[in-house]
Amino acid sequence: MNGTREKLTLPDGGSRLLLHSCCAPCSGELMEAFVESGIDYTIFFYNPNIHPLKEYELRKQENIRFAQKHGVAFIDADYDTDNWFARAKGMENEPERGIRCTMCFDMRFERTALYAHEHGFPVMTSSLGISRWKNMAQINDCGHRAAAPYGGLSYWDYNWRKGGGSSRMIEISKRENFYQQEYCGCVYSLRDSNRHRRDQGRDKIRFGEKFYGVDDTPGSAQE
Repeated sequence: MNGTREKLTLPDGGSRLLLHSCCAPCSGELMEAFVESGIDYTIFFYNPNIHPLKEYELRKQENIRFAQKHGVAFIDADYDTDNWFARAKGMENEPERGIRCTMCFDMRFERTALYAHEHGFPVMTSSLGISRWKNMAQINDCGHRAAAPYGGLSYWDYNWRKGGGSSRMIEISKRENFYQQEYCGCVYSLRDSNRHRRDQGRDKIRFGEKFYGVDDTPGSAQE
């Protein structure tokens, strides 16, 4: 694998970690790093932004499969799309990395922080920041904001891309033959991705057809 993994230690003397996972490709590197470092962690899957349901289920099941392989607890939270669309109202035409994405991160992290607080997790983090398509500062701001109301809970803003983390993410995805999503997740990113593909003369995104181990063409691993 590219680079050497750093031995990880939870911040602030934490003993347990709640990992908000957006998908298996982005989470694989974090999960293996936690296992190697002996960190006790649980996966929290709450991503009501992912559309349509078929895509949501594909991403979730890949995540469950990898969690089971490592014997890691997996919390499957509600797919409350109505609440997500309500919060996104008026932001339908905002660009990627804009205020709609901030809302989306806030919503997902707020639920993660609540679960962490209610179940005794002193530290939370997310796999979202490992993707090169995301604004890490934007994600970290949302994470710290979500954890702030709960005394004793901190958001771990470790840079998961450093030390070859992003490269290992792709290597793990190919090794595990993960499903390769081709857009961030929400209906608006799907719309914009398909517009871009149309302008390039490419077909629309087809759900459930592209996998890392089958097609090694550089992909997005976006969510």
